[in-house]
Amino acid sequence: MPFIADETPAFAEVVKSKIAAFNAGHWDASQRRPIGFKQLHDNGELAAGIAGRTFGNWCLIDNFWVCDSLRGQGVGSALLATAEEEALARGCRWLLLDTLAFQAPAFYQNRGYHTVWCQSDYPFDGGQRFYMVKKLQAE
Repeated sequence: MPFIADETPAFAEVVKSKIAAFNAGHWDASQRRPIGFKQLHDNGELAAGIAGRTFGNWCLIDNFWVCDSLRGQGVGSALLATAEEEALARGCRWLLLDTLAFQAPAFYQNRGYHTVWCQSDYPFDGGQRFYMVKKLQAE
């Protein structure tokens, strides 16, 4: 039987749902919850945001962004701390995120994250993607 190319979002969702159905036989995913916080400019436009999900012992941050005009003013630190506090309140013990070399590895290191793996030559020669983890602790 030949393989058929299918790069549609609908197909990707079907495959994702098949994996979720398989995983359901091994754990209860009903505890998986989205996590997100944002800050808006006075005009209502997004100024900063962090989004991910929590599940069991882990919080995974998928996206974290602060507009240029607010960088270096503590907004990112406060937003990350807010997500960490919420993850801890949900019972998470660790937070996982990834960042590219030109983004913010030093920012995360300065906040207690350590690199568990560096993907070299990502997405092209010379690039790096850092997978970073922090153990969350009650204060």
